[in-house]
Amino acid sequence: MNILDWLGTPGSIIVALVLAVVLWMFLQDIFQTTHAIRRNYPVIGRLRYMLERQGEFFRQYFFAHDREEMPFNRATRAWVYRTAKGLGGLLGFGSTNDLREPGSIIFVSASYPLLEEEYRAAEPLVIGAPCDKPFAAPNVFNISGMSYGAISIPAVRALSRGAAEANVWLNTGEGGLSDHHREGGCDIIYQIGTAKYGVRDLDGNLSDERLREVAEHVKAFEVKLSQGAKPGRGGVLPAIKVTEEISTIRGIPMGKPSSSPNRHREINSSDDLLNLINHVREVTGRPVGFKTVIGSRGFPRELCETILRRGPDYAPDFITVDGGEGGTGAAPQLLADHVGLPLTEGLPFLVDALIEAGLKDRVKVVASGKLVNSTKVAWALCVGADFAVSARGFMFALGCIQSLQCHMDTCPTGITTHNKRLQKGLVAEVKSKRVANYAHWMNHEIDVLAHSCGLHNAREFIRDHIRIVDRPGHSLALSEIYPCPERIAGARPSLPKTVAG
Repeated sequence: MNILDWLGTPGSIIVALVLAVVLWMFLQDIFQTTHAIRRNYPVIGRLRYMLERQGEFFRQYFFAHDREEMPFNRATRAWVYRTAKGLGGLLGFGSTNDLREPGSIIFVSASYPLLEEEYRAAEPLVIGAPCDKPFAAPNVFNISGMSYGAISIPAVRALSRGAAEANVWLNTGEGGLSDHHREGGCDIIYQIGTAKYGVRDLDGNLSDERLREVAEHVKAFEVKLSQGAKPGRGGVLPAIKVTEEISTIRGIPMGKPSSSPNRHREINSSDDLLNLINHVREVTGRPVGFKTVIGSRGFPRELCETILRRGPDYAPDFITVDGGEGGTGAAPQLLADHVGLPLTEGLPFLVDALIEAGLKDRVKVVASGKLVNSTKVAWALCVGADFAVSARGFMFALGCIQSLQCHMDTCPTGITTHNKRLQKGLVAEVKSKRVANYAHWMNHEIDVLAHSCGLHNAREFIRDHIRIVDRPGHSLALSEIYPCPERIAGARPSLPKTVAG
């Protein structure tokens, strides 16, 4: 076939189209003035941007070691996936976790652990005992706040069903209460964000009428002061995620970005905070707490002084302390990277302040911040937390692959997108089983760790049950790093002699 015969064939047409596209890209690159690489190396220079974008995805599969990736390494993600599928956490030929690495957690094993018949399940722990309608929470590990809007309908439905099956609570996040949250019949904690979504009047103020309506369907209320991903900044829902249903639930315009104020307008002091908590509690009869990120020792101490001045009746029923390392959705990198104490510091600061003030029994503590495996949750209990919650752990249980696209409405697993095509991959009836498996086995394994330390159950953990590696080959008891106030003895069981380390 000569060249004249070839012209006009399908192959020649394809080649002509390719050359036309390349020529168009070449001309576009040499005449644009924004990107130096593209201007100096037309067409080929575009590969640099493509490879840079794809690098973060390829690293987790081919280049990063199992325990070095952020925000969650491959070993952690794989453990959550197996747990959610009910495959167990067994391994062969030893662990890849280096116990010489500073920061590593080592549990103090008991010389003479209890026999299995001596194990004793913990009773449900009551939140808000003085309230008209206290909440008896049966499990230590529960689902943290993820707003409907930030996550999809099938994701919320799967979480609701899975939470009910595993008997754990589900926090709504600040986006309001939807029928999808209630579908499974699980225990629900309603989060009141700074924009008061779902419990506001037409002017955006807190509505007692809406509070009473919501109170019929939830077990407790959580006033959100701040969260780990973006302390000092309100929640952000991109315009592309504000659908008609979400605009109705939240009471905001459809198709426009939803940005909450960076704080509650009526809260400018600890007195203001206690006033709001007490008001919501009086209106609803439900336990009321708040969520915050700790910045220093000052805030917990000042809060406790205010409670003691006004009386324990004004105390919050629980406090959720989020670490600066937390975060599931859209957040400015500056705040996510550098603002707010990590949970390893913030949690002991809060617990110690409550113990010193004699308020630890009155105010329950909920720990939050990258607590996706049983080891980290048990650590939080040793510090003094009563409960732990996770958002990203349950996102992994739903199938999250850490594609880092939560804020773009392009989540490939259908969790954080409202794209109907992408949502089809998330079958709520199937994923709810994985949510339930993950919650069940997490709570089970926390008790397994307690049994290895010679305890009846995980509620008996204290700081001496953990050692933290401070330099290769040497560790310190957690109680040496954060000495417990003297009153801890009255709040937690004493360490058995066989476990002392």
